[in-house]
Amino acid sequence: MPARILTIAQQKGGAGKTTIAAQLAVAYARSGRRVGLLDIDPQGSLAAWFEVRRALVGPDGGGIAFVQAAGWRLATELERLRRDLDLVLIDSPPHAETEVRLAVRAADLILVPVQPSPMDLWATGPTLEIARREKTPAVVVFNRTPAKSKLVEAVRRKIAETSVPVADSVLGNRVAFASAMMEGRGVLESHPRHVASREVTALADEIAGRLGLA
Repeated sequence: MPARILTIAQQKGGAGKTTIAAQLAVAYARSGRRVGLLDIDPQGSLAAWFEVRRALVGPDGGGIAFVQAAGWRLATELERLRRDLDLVLIDSPPHAETEVRLAVRAADLILVPVQPSPMDLWATGPTLEIARREKTPAVVVFNRTPAKSKLVEAVRRKIAETSVPVADSVLGNRVAFASAMMEGRGVLESHPRHVASREVTALADEIAGRLGLA
């Protein structure tokens, strides 16, 4: 069976796409799935994380296949990963370039990270429009979310007006995520008993269910 494709997309930079891609990849690899990471962001933050990870756990990245590709190589690399793995996560750049459209078109699901702020809310529009045009289902996930904030519910209500679902799982604004990324790890490896690990596990399970992998 070809791999399921999860594209993480958001036009606004700094929304946490790379962190979410890395954390979910670790979670899925630890659950026994054959996982691939495809970095199509020219900034290469995911590639930098994976290089640190390779030095830590070995060339196989702890059971994660990694590819950095763009342009004409994107479709070829994606097809190869899809043929050999169970799940491929794509980290996309923060603008609506051709590669983003290809990644959205190829995806089974688009995950759109949103911080609870008006700027992030407004920035979701172009991403959701691309998903709508490509007829690819999307789900919004709150990231870097404060423990208590009326703004979270206000943003959630605004997203509900678009008819796009919001994930039940929420990722908090936690230092543990940045600390794990610095070490080339997932929080499930570096902070296994931390609330951040519970949040990532819940999100991974929810997304797996939406992809038909549960």
